[in-house]
Amino acid sequence: MLVGSSQSRWEDDLVLLERAARAAGARAMQFFRNGPDVWWKNQGRSPVSAADIAANDVLQAELLGARPNYGWLSEETDDDPARLSCETLFVVDPIDGTRAFINGKDQWCVSAAVVHAGRPVAGVLVAPALGDVFVSMAGRPSLKNGAPVRVSEPGSREPLRVGAAEDMIARLDRTALGAVTRIPHVPSLALRLAMVADGTIDATLVKRNSHDWDLAAADLILANAGGELATLDGTALRYNRPDVRHDVLCAAGTSWLGRLISASGDLAGH
Repeated sequence: MLVGSSQSRWEDDLVLLERAARAAGARAMQFFRNGPDVWWKNQGRSPVSAADIAANDVLQAELLGARPNYGWLSEETDDDPARLSCETLFVVDPIDGTRAFINGKDQWCVSAAVVHAGRPVAGVLVAPALGDVFVSMAGRPSLKNGAPVRVSEPGSREPLRVGAAEDMIARLDRTALGAVTRIPHVPSLALRLAMVADGTIDATLVKRNSHDWDLAAADLILANAGGELATLDGTALRYNRPDVRHDVLCAAGTSWLGRLISASGDLAGH
């Protein structure tokens, strides 16, 4: 449990995160729907735009300028193994949902978290095109635009609203889970997890090879809204490992995550 100076420290970090994420979002908006330069990385599998780099520059200057002793992990910065020796670090995605951003769609966000001892302790998602801001810190409720959010409860609606790829939905065990409605694709994984946190959807499934920067802030927001993000064996995620990629994941309210995991057994290795 965090007490005293630690709690105050995360409060200060949350204020810093929100200020930096809002500034990065404002910088990205200068490029939004204005045809930013786009190129490809990871052998042509992932797009990156001038807006991603500009937003990353804002985050790096604001965050490391204020906390030079923290480590750094960003999708748009070459990974520095020195982060592994840092107990506390920033984990950021300057634009989560770059494909949506490039295509002029609103569902993208700036994701920024402070991770301490392998778990997020402060997290912010700023979605400027939607006008939404999610914030959370260890031991406090998650907020969306200043109001507390909460996951949906079992039995509160049928069928269950699940955000996932069609092939993943098709492999769910309906006897364990019941009727399912697949929601339209949400290109930002962080926003999709936040939609579970605020009860807009009931659950989501995440294909393997998501990264720390996609997940850390949203993981905390979901946890403090009564939900969990876990592997198919129910294990909570650890961050700041040598390999920042993750296996297949499930996210839902804590009270019925077990049902989702039971229904997802055929998704291992998906």
